[in-house]
Amino acid sequence: MRLQYFDCMKNWIVADPEHLGGSPRVRGTRISVALILESLAAGLSVADIVDAYPSLTEESVRGTLAELAHQKELQPV
Repeated sequence: MRLQYFDCMKNWIVADPEHLGGSPRVRGTRISVALILESLAAGLSVADIVDAYPSLTEESVRGTLAELAHQKELQPV
């Protein structure tokens, strides 16, 4: 499998009080980041998630995951 770089500077993850009560969501959608993580934990693939939620693209799901992985709280001290 070839690793692909996803631009974390695109700010895939957004949050505002007007959408989902301020919960983090994928930019341009009403899909929460938690839903993506729960779906992956349940065994769904990225393709399955994109099929189930048409407002998502493979790029947006992978970009969201990459952004999560690069959050300061997850980096070594």
